Amino acid sequence: MIEASRSPRGQSAALAVVVFIVLLLAGLFYAKWDPYFHKAFTAAASHTLGASIISGSAANPPAPSLAAAWDYFLVYFKDIWIALVVGLVLGAGVQALLPRDWLLRVFGAASARSVLLAGVLAVPSMMCTCCSAPMVVGMRRAKVSNGAALAYWLGNPVLNPATIIFIGFVLGWNWAVLRIVLGLLLVAGAAWLGNREDRRSGSETAQALLSSLPPEERQPSNRLLAWLRALWRLCVGLIPEYIVVVAVLGLARAWLFPAMSPAIGGSILLLLGLAIAGTLFVIPTAGEVPVIQTLVTYGLGAGSAGALMMTLPAVSLPSLVMVGRAVSWRLLVRVAVLVAAAGIVTGLLALALGF
Repeated sequence: MIEASRSPRGQSAALAVVVFIVLLLAGLFYAKWDPYFHKAFTAAASHTLGASIISGSAANPPAPSLAAAWDYFLVYFKDIWIALVVGLVLGAGVQALLPRDWLLRVFGAASARSVLLAGVLAVPSMMCTCCSAPMVVGMRRAKVSNGAALAYWLGNPVLNPATIIFIGFVLGWNWAVLRIVLGLLLVAGAAWLGNREDRRSGSETAQALLSSLPPEERQPSNRLLAWLRALWRLCVGLIPEYIVVVAVLGLARAWLFPAMSPAIGGSILLLLGLAIAGTLFVIPTAGEVPVIQTLVTYGLGAGSAGALMMTLPAVSLPSLVMVGRAVSWRLLVRVAVLVAAAGIVTGLLALALGF
């Protein structure tokens, strides 16, 4: 074992892990940890995160048009592009830089342990649902279990500690506690669906998966080349469709989010509609906070606010399309339905608790 670890191939594998860790820490610090640290002080002092990305400071989004689509894409992309690049780089790194046998031992089984570890790793990542999607695709291509991949995917936006702090300062700490409790249940539920899918499809054990892999996949001879190939596949496969779907949603904002007023703000029908709209729509990290704050000033009720707080960050149509490259659509539809249901439950609880 000692001789093997000292071999050129073993040294290459160790160096690749170090490179991945450096990319991970540097990327998250630059894209997430440092800006959110400063943003928390702004939220604490001003109790706001700015205007809503959906409607600005108005009660309703702009009318559907190509200009509305393009404007939304530009504003949204300006907010997330750094994190998206980090997600693509790390998603390729999962496939090419991390030891495949380690990934399978830790995250390959459809078990509670794999889910818990993936969920714990998601918390400091703090990615939005689209920026974490390349990581999920990379995990699944590396044969990580559906349950662990989904726990990581939903755990990033739903259990994001920075967003929860922003919610506390802007919307109130009762909302933050509700987000934590329902968020944990949502992530656990999605992971359970993933593990059930693995068991029903008769997925092989981690050891069997490892044994079935070609030697080059288990330990690539040129990890840099393997990483560049994986990065190219992610970029070509995910970015074009991502741009199109985000632009389409920007165009359709007015159809998904009606003009808000006290007359409709407390409607249960609106709660149900916004739970579905929030599941489909795409926002940057913590974007749900100013959306809710803006709409509340125009009459949005607590029930609909709760639905948006849970569904807007969890998944979106673009992220579902991206993850659909590596996760079955049957499972993703179930996850989307679960997210919408979680939004409805959150909204009803907010009403029942008098938020």
